[in-house]
Amino acid sequence: MLISALLIGITRALVGAAPRWQGSAPSPAQRIYFANHSSHIDTLALWSALPRELRRHTRPVAAADYWNTDAVRRCIAVRGLNAVFIERQRSEATKDPLAPLTEALAAGDSLIIFPEGTRNLQPLPGPFKAGLFHLAERFPEVELVPVYLENLHRCMPKGTFFPVPLICTVRFGAPLARIAGEDKADFLERARQAVIDLA
Repeated sequence: MLISALLIGITRALVGAAPRWQGSAPSPAQRIYFANHSSHIDTLALWSALPRELRRHTRPVAAADYWNTDAVRRCIAVRGLNAVFIERQRSEATKDPLAPLTEALAAGDSLIIFPEGTRNLQPLPGPFKAGLFHLAERFPEVELVPVYLENLHRCMPKGTFFPVPLICTVRFGAPLARIAGEDKADFLERARQAVIDLA
């Protein structure tokens, strides 16, 4: 709890992370928040923009090959954010890389994910990987909420270690509607466009 409060305080002091709810509102409904990804501080900004009662049940998805490699990062991810680790490099072909995420959703938690899979130097998101599509198919009752993180690509871009103090905005859009029979490519492009439309 203390680590979480400290992370939120530092994030708000550095970047503001002011929430703007456009088309949706804070809700206890189970959700997958999906956003553009340009900075190490993205997760903290989005998570801290949520009301405290929602943060309790909203778990960021973190790359194990980065956040689970040393004690400091692991402490921030696990004790500070209650993150769900995902393996970006699969060691076993038969292992489902989404298993930790599906377990969290099955337990009733909401998730924060970055469908690009890695940080992007540009302000707008690149192509989305298939994970969001598969989670949406497995959990049709979970709301899919697009989020645009404004200015974070300038605050702490890839390759930097310390954020530049800038005011950043976290824009939450309307839940993405499901379309029966929609194929993966169309779904992913529509989800990406929903984030771009908030820019």
